[in-house]
Amino acid sequence: MASQPAWLKAFSVILGTFILEDVATVLAAIAAKGNQLSIPLALGSLYAGVALGDMGLYALGLAGSRWTFLRRFLTLPSEEQAQRWFSRNIIGVVAISRFVPGSRLPLYTACGFFRAPFLAFALTAIGATLVWTSLLFLLALHIGGWLLAHQGGWRWAGIIGFILCIFLMGRFISHLQRRNT
Repeated sequence: MASQPAWLKAFSVILGTFILEDVATVLAAIAAKGNQLSIPLALGSLYAGVALGDMGLYALGLAGSRWTFLRRFLTLPSEEQAQRWFSRNIIGVVAISRFVPGSRLPLYTACGFFRAPFLAFALTAIGATLVWTSLLFLLALHIGGWLLAHQGGWRWAGIIGFILCIFLMGRFISHLQRRNT
């Protein structure tokens, strides 16, 4: 990755956030710690990719609200009632969903579907992204740095284990939430 142009590195990180955001964050931090990627480029690419993905989910919901074929298969509250609720609660919905695994897809698309105020949605999503992604990046930078420095030939096994742990923890928490509802 060191010999690749900066724009390609940035594009790779942005694309990675569309696939598995937390894993992309961990890998970008480890690449930054290994001097394969600068920290500003890694964080900027992560922020851009996550924000684009969040806005894309909103847009997907908005597009779904305009597709009448889809409405036949949905049991929804009145559109006016849902719009009022999302408009009143947009900041809380978006902020909380950033930190609850598995909730962003349904909640962000619902925000678009019920036409929640886009500016409030976007600003809250960006703010929550800055907090969550920065914290995860710093954690991965610290743990990844330790693994790179102290684990010798086994460091990649430790890094893969760390990534799997982050990924599986999110899945496990999501599973527990679904079971309790």
